[in-house]
Amino acid sequence: MTTVKNIYDYINSIAPFDTQEEWDNAGFLIGEFRKEVKKAVLCLDVTKAVTQLAAQQGAELILSHHPVIFNPISKIEKGCAIYTCVEKNIAVISAHTNFDRAKCGINYNLAKRLGLKNIRQIENSFLAVGELENEMRFDEFAKFASKTLKVSGLRYTCGEKSVKTVAVGGGACDEYLDEAMSAADCFLTGEMKYHFMLDSAEMGYPVISAGHYETEYESFIMLADTLRKMFPDVEFIESKQVNPVSAI
Repeated sequence: MTTVKNIYDYINSIAPFDTQEEWDNAGFLIGEFRKEVKKAVLCLDVTKAVTQLAAQQGAELILSHHPVIFNPISKIEKGCAIYTCVEKNIAVISAHTNFDRAKCGINYNLAKRLGLKNIRQIENSFLAVGELENEMRFDEFAKFASKTLKVSGLRYTCGEKSVKTVAVGGGACDEYLDEAMSAADCFLTGEMKYHFMLDSAEMGYPVISAGHYETEYESFIMLADTLRKMFPDVEFIESKQVNPVSAI
């Protein structure tokens, strides 16, 4: 029999919750620790649609990347995600910044999705760095990344540069621009503020802003394959979330 605690303990072994950022709220957030789990839903965000899916499937657990409880809550109304989890006795574990920086986590998976080789973590940051099979022009790599990550509206700078090593950071990692510059020929992250991109362009350093959802959703859902091997008695259901933000 697999319990919520068994799954929590496994995630803690590969992405220790005590490595999360001070401002984060990753961990076991809703439910019963000792509850048996036969079905679990994986998602990026615990939305109303995800909780409805979990309830329809009879799932006992939701595993999310972004914490279902993050900012202070002033009220919980019937129909909202938290209310549904409590009402339907669905536990929630959220693996956020601890999974971002894990050696098998979001950024390692993002690097794998981009076909990078010799992947390693950059010390004292969330970033991973790897090598392209063959050196290419940066604008060609940007097109490849856009197609691979299914991005609409990708933004990038310094297209004519040649690149071989790539630093990646899912979600919002623009504060690690200096670390990326020291370790790789270019930097791909989910969200990069305008002034970071302006500074990068001024310095002639190629960067890509590929989208928060696009860099993180599939990179988190890849955890399901490992969990299926570890807990064969549990059915792990992928939420099939779509990006709520449209782009032309």
